[in-house]
Amino acid sequence: MIRWGILGPGRIAHKFAQDLLTLPDAQLYAVASSSQQRADEFAQQYGAEHAFGTYEDLLTLPDLDVVYIATPHTQHHENTMLLLNGGVAVLGEKPFAMNSEQVREMVETARSKGIFLMEALWSRFMPGIVKALELTQSGAIGKVVSVKADFGFKAEFSPEGRLFNKALGGGALLDIGIYPLFLSYLLLGKPKSIKASAVFGQTGVDEQCGMVLTYEAGQLALLDCTLQAKTDCVGVIQGESGQIRIHSRFHETKGVTLLIDGQEPVEFDFDRSTHGYDFEAQHVMDCLTEGRTESNSWSLDDSLNLMELLDAIRAETGIVY
Repeated sequence: MIRWGILGPGRIAHKFAQDLLTLPDAQLYAVASSSQQRADEFAQQYGAEHAFGTYEDLLTLPDLDVVYIATPHTQHHENTMLLLNGGVAVLGEKPFAMNSEQVREMVETARSKGIFLMEALWSRFMPGIVKALELTQSGAIGKVVSVKADFGFKAEFSPEGRLFNKALGGGALLDIGIYPLFLSYLLLGKPKSIKASAVFGQTGVDEQCGMVLTYEAGQLALLDCTLQAKTDCVGVIQGESGQIRIHSRFHETKGVTLLIDGQEPVEFDFDRSTHGYDFEAQHVMDCLTEGRTESNSWSLDDSLNLMELLDAIRAETGIVY
């Protein structure tokens, strides 16, 4: 049995906890909030034994195996360092931190202490994303020519809310632009050049961002994200002899279509009854059971590389926090 803690009982934490309850080897053991009342309510709702009104109190549990961090972006680094320095394994929500300098410190600390650490990029463990990667690597569509991905929804404007508040790391890029960028990195690796542009709203955050990435082998990635409109949210991997379409919303997809030139489409269905956080949670538990200190599917180097790409896009577009 793996005993889980949750740090930051917000909206995503509720979904994570609901999925955690579907895993037979998982126990939601503790929850910590900046509010004792919120911690108590969350613990009661999901059956956690311990509820704390400070994050530091998690360190008083010697039998706690791993903590899922679900606080706002700007707190990820501080929360992660607290737990790592206290000897506790961490699954930290994306983006891993606010910049590559913070991520590098987290990675170096985890490795030096031999403590498990992983970025909660849940999409990496979605069966549909795994299938798309498998098909691509098998050469099913020939050499990849391009990757296209978009992510957009019409966000309700709230100047103090998480999405539009610079002090909370608001904006489209870090919140949802990370998903198209992740897909391009997963399939094509690091680009040789990046061109990007952003549109800023009245609070100063990026409300839209477009990216064009070019690779040594001649491929292109065409990516965009927006808080101003609902978009298709699909991923398209174009090869020389066919195409792989990752159904909407691609980052949590339940289906993939393989389109080979001159052949009938092949559909892959990945229906589920959960939100989809159970796949990453199960992977973390497998790593802990096997004694791993980092994932072999989404490594700490992968997280650092992705954050360096985000930093480069911020530099190109003028996105600052």
